[in-house]
Amino acid sequence: MGKEHWENIYATKGMQEVSWFQKVPTTSLELINQVAKNKQEAIIDIGGGDGFLVDNLLESGYTNITVLDISKNAIDRAIKRLGKLAEKVKWIVADITEFVPKQEYAIWHDRAVFHFLTKQKDKENYRELLNSAVDSYFILATFSNYGPSKCSGLEVCSYDKKEMHAFFSVNFSVVSSFIYDHPTPFGTYQSFLFSVFNKMNE
Repeated sequence: MGKEHWENIYATKGMQEVSWFQKVPTTSLELINQVAKNKQEAIIDIGGGDGFLVDNLLESGYTNITVLDISKNAIDRAIKRLGKLAEKVKWIVADITEFVPKQEYAIWHDRAVFHFLTKQKDKENYRELLNSAVDSYFILATFSNYGPSKCSGLEVCSYDKKEMHAFFSVNFSVVSSFIYDHPTPFGTYQSFLFSVFNKMNE
């Protein structure tokens, strides 16, 4: 997915110079709160970078949080910001296309990583990874068909509900799905498709 590209983004851009900045990621938090059975469940935030979801999850009392990002610079920024609280989080620097999980997760959250996978094989591998690593819920936010075709200088894939749900229907059923217009720090909006999936019993 271009580790060097993302290391450079996080080394050169300030927190509010990136389109995905959210001090309080309300939508993601609400969806996690809806599906979490308790505050001890294992949650992984894919592409969490130096985003504030982890801060808000800790503040809400969640105790089993993992943050994965391709960029060590992003992870380091989050660790520095959290200070002592960072010790309560598992941090993983990895490309999602090469990630080998060492545990199962009750909730897998991905806001804006999957849509950077433009090769069909990478998408299929992601789906297989999900099936092996997730035992309950999968929360996914990608650019909708009304969203941009590029982000941070990279091509992205956008999705509609039918296409998205069909792709993951092999192992997951849809709980909910909706369009959300994300306000960027630049005064613009990006159209996201949020979907919540539940792992089907085999």
